[in-house]
Amino acid sequence: MSQAAALPDVIRSIERVDAATVAAAAQYPSSILADVAGRRGALSGRIAPLAPSMRFAGPAITVEVRPGDNLMIHAAMAVAQAGDVLVIDGKGDLSSALMGEIMSQQCVALGIVGVVIDGAVRDSEAIRELGFPMYAAGLNPNGPTKSIAGRLNHPISIGGVSVNPGDLVVGDADGVTVIERDKAAAMLPLAAEKVAAETRRIADIRSRKALRPGWLDAALRAAGVIKEGETL
Repeated sequence: MSQAAALPDVIRSIERVDAATVAAAAQYPSSILADVAGRRGALSGRIAPLAPSMRFAGPAITVEVRPGDNLMIHAAMAVAQAGDVLVIDGKGDLSSALMGEIMSQQCVALGIVGVVIDGAVRDSEAIRELGFPMYAAGLNPNGPTKSIAGRLNHPISIGGVSVNPGDLVVGDADGVTVIERDKAAAMLPLAAEKVAAETRRIADIRSRKALRPGWLDAALRAAGVIKEGETL
């Protein structure tokens, strides 16, 4: 029997991205982190915050559920640690909500810092008022069932991105970016460099020192839009 076949459906203990990396990553926009990670790791824009002010950063607790059933989300909340983010593959189903106000209140009490669901939620006004970072693919007033087994802390796919337990997950008004646990720390100096470069670029635009990017002509030539020696 292979090791994968021997794994239980519920894995209680995982290796998480370290707290110092999480704290540092929380200072950067999700867009900066996606860029320095190779323009990958950003979830589909279908999965969006209930309010643009919502932000979070933390290690992923990965959850796979059957459409319309939230049994395994309750299991995830039972094993999650303070600072964790629940990342839930709800199969994109919007026929019923997988979470609402009660579970959001429970997450806050447990110290869970955010939830990302490829599925629907409800009680959106109450969750906004609570200020709990909830990212979902949609809303639906229908409630879920709680009877179908799924998997906890196995690799999942959500919003076009593969997520492993313990990966770094960062969310803000633009959406959610996931970076592999082993690569997360190495992205931080790159993020700092990119923020500095973008800050200089914006200053040059405002001062009218450089109103177009320096790379534009070369890129247009490489694409065959203009000829060698030409410029716009």
